[in-house]
This record gives sequence, C-alpha cells and structure tokens, in this order.
Amino acid sequence: MTPDYYKLLGVSRSATQDEIRKAFRKLARKYHPDVAEDKDTAEEKFKEINEAYEVLGDPEKRKKYDQMGANWNQNQGQSSRADQSSGGYDYQFEGTGFSDFFEQMFGGRSHPGSQPFQGGAQTSYNQRARGADVNADILVTLDDIMTGSERNLQLQQVDRATGATEKKNVKIRIPKGISDGQLIRCASQGQPGTGGGPAGDLFLRVRLTRHPDYRISESDLYYTLRISPWEAALGATVPVKTPHGDIKIKIPALAEEGTELRLKGKGLPIGTGGTFGNLYAQLSLTMPPELNPEEKALWEQLSETSTFNPRENETPSS
Repeated sequence: MTPDYYKLLGVSRSATQDEIRKAFRKLARKYHPDVAEDKDTAEEKFKEINEAYEVLGDPEKRKKYDQMGANWNQNQGQSSRADQSSGGYDYQFEGTGFSDFFEQMFGGRSHPGSQPFQGGAQTSYNQRARGADVNADILVTLDDIMTGSERNLQLQQVDRATGATEKKNVKIRIPKGISDGQLIRCASQGQPGTGGGPAGDLFLRVRLTRHPDYRISESDLYYTLRISPWEAALGATVPVKTPHGDIKIKIPALAEEGTELRLKGKGLPIGTGGTFGNLYAQLSLTMPPELNPEEKALWEQLSETSTFNPRENETPSS
C-alpha cells in the first residue's frame, strides 16, 4: 500500500515547501522520542513523519512521488522482470527506519547480474565471479551519532530466476560521529558470488533523521533561539537545548535579529577522537501574539519617549 505522505504531515498536495517544513517541525516536536509521553508509539510515528519529510521536503523526490505514487509497485515490477535475463537478486529490508515503499522508490538496490572477481571481460555464469554489492539507506538519529549504536537489520534476498528466498539477520554497528551520506560497509552481505566467487558487500547510506530543533551541517548544529523584544534590548540569560544537555547563555544588550552566538564544543562528535563541533544559536526576535492593556500602554509610552528612528539613514528611492 502506498503511504500518503501528505496525509501523514497533514498538508495538501498543493502545499508549499515552507508549509511542509512547518508541518513537519510541529509534528516532530510532538512525537520526538525525547519529549513524547508514549515513547513506543511515538517512535514509530516519528519514523513515519521523518520518511514523509525526507520525500516531500526534497523537491526532486516529491516530484517522483507525485508522478509515480500508486503505480510504484507496477513500475518496480516491470523493472525487475527486465533484469531477470542478467540474473541477480531483489532485496527487502527491515530495521533501516524506512518503509519498503521508500526503499523501492528512493533507496539503493543491488546492481543487476554479477561483477567479475578478477580483471578482464565479463566471465560466464559458471566461472569464478564476485557477487554484486547491495545498497540501501538507513535512518540514523542524533543519539546514534552522539554515542554510536547497534541495529539489527533483517535482510530478505529473493533470487529473480528461481524465486528462492533467503532471510538473515545482520547486526549493524553505527559508529559514533558518522555523518549524513556516509556509507557503512557490511562485508560479504551482498549478492552471492558465482563459481565459488566471494559475495559482494552491503553498503548502507546514512540518512539523518530530521530534527525539529536543529539544522545539521556536518558536525555543527544550528538552533533558532527565539527571544522577546525586551530581551533583545536589555540583554538576558536564557536556556538553550543542546545534545549535551540544557545550558544557559547570555544575550548581549541591543542584540539584533539573526545574530549567531557560538557554543563551542556543543555540536556533534567529530569521529571518535573526543572532539565536537559547535552549536550556533541564531537569534530570532519574536513578538508576543497579543498585548494586554497594560502592555499596550507601556509600548505606547516607549513610542512617545524614544528618539530612535530605524529609518533615519535610509536612502530615498528614486
């Protein structure tokens, strides 16, 4: 069954990319395992909305999803039949964090046929040849990156020619400090070789879960820190969430919108050497949703007494 990613995020099919982003962030804050009350239910829901945003948040993937949608299985089946003449296997995965639909539409598949183990022209089927490598995506969380983790992956291998199925469990080690797009190699877990040749490898491409609070750039994190007008004007000490725990930082007086405050070493690990990237708190001036009569009177008093004119140095347009 084709998942309805638009329904999962609660947006229309004509939604803008900005509307999709806002919908994801709202749901992610509700179902993120760190804050959800029912963590078991929330974890599965969080995976679903992450997958939906992985597709709809990427214009190219969204276009493919909109074009193929309900016909994905038919198109994939035609592709598989066309490849049968060259032999090879189809694969299904459980435990990657992505659905089978995502893997078929957007994830990597095995290369058709087999690859020569030793140099030269393609050998016949009965000669010694190395099996093809297999590729797939795996969804990785910030917690996985911070500490490293292990994952049990269920791999189902289907021989295209005979229909024979083999299932096996593979334990995956996710290294501390791994980055988005990096590959995890699982030796000899790919397509079987022929003529006594070795099996290919399984390569898992890391896909980081989209986080409701952080934008990730390699080992650095960017965090939007919302502050009030009076905190910006007078300065303040405010709490900031980091993967290392909540800390308090000082906002300088007369802080401007978009100012970045660097929190050294509060980002993601850089490899396994014990060093960390930075977290950048980007100030976002946020107005109150409404004013009560007392607040309105104070703003009116400020307006009457202040001599500041933000347009004073503007050059008139011609």
